[in-house]
Amino acid sequence: MASRVERVLILCKTYPSPSARYVETSCVAGISGAGELKRLYPIPFRLIQDEQQFKKWQWINARIFKSNTDNRPESYKIYVDTISCEPDVLSTKDNWRERRTWIEKVPIFDSFEAIETRRTESGQSLALLRPRRIVGLEIEAADHPDWTQDEREKLLQLQSQGELFEQDEEAKQLRLLRKIPFDFYYRYEMEGSGGPSEHRHKLVDWEVGALYWNCRRLHGADWEIKFREKLEHDLAGKDLILMMGNMHRFQHQWLAVSLIYPPRQRPEADRQKPLFPE
Repeated sequence: MASRVERVLILCKTYPSPSARYVETSCVAGISGAGELKRLYPIPFRLIQDEQQFKKWQWINARIFKSNTDNRPESYKIYVDTISCEPDVLSTKDNWRERRTWIEKVPIFDSFEAIETRRTESGQSLALLRPRRIVGLEIEAADHPDWTQDEREKLLQLQSQGELFEQDEEAKQLRLLRKIPFDFYYRYEMEGSGGPSEHRHKLVDWEVGALYWNCRRLHGADWEIKFREKLEHDLAGKDLILMMGNMHRFQHQWLAVSLIYPPRQRPEADRQKPLFPE
């Protein structure tokens, strides 16, 4: 399978989950230098070298090749050991000017129907979606608040093999990934062919998982107040964009794999008003 080195701006890192083949994986996606959305896997973040760890809004370079087991057009496999990270995360200065330059290279949909129509016609499985408004955040207890025995064994399977940690003995003591005991869903309103329509999708962004653990650590039993404050109020007040990705085995099912939240822009006419009118 032919491979090539690709430059990708990371927009999506989902919370890791156990994998029978790769120990644990995250869905990673971003925009290529050519302005195309790409999905990269497998990337077991906690198991790769520190210098290869990357953040959202950071450019990476890596050798990739088109997956022969995933027919979604954006899906590419990555040689993890070829990852090199460019030093800077894109700035949020000047109203996210640097980041907006790249966001605007791909379509931003205002209709979920349009995303699903495009999927059925072309197989496209990643999309940016701008909700009309956030209706609310739903929090549900997970079916299993902790990993099952099978999942736990998957997470620990490399501890005895040491395949990735030959030069770092301490790293062999693999820390077990914490499972989030809740599932989080955004309910949001979009324009539809027959008027406004409401949708509900699960949030799997790594930042959402990190927010949960931070709120638990800082606020204990009151974690939900601060958690909702961030997701229902703070982000809802931004120009919130959901990065949507579908599931490999069930491609009609979509997840909100990343949250992108630049500040709201003033109308063009207001931005052009002089500061000191005569």
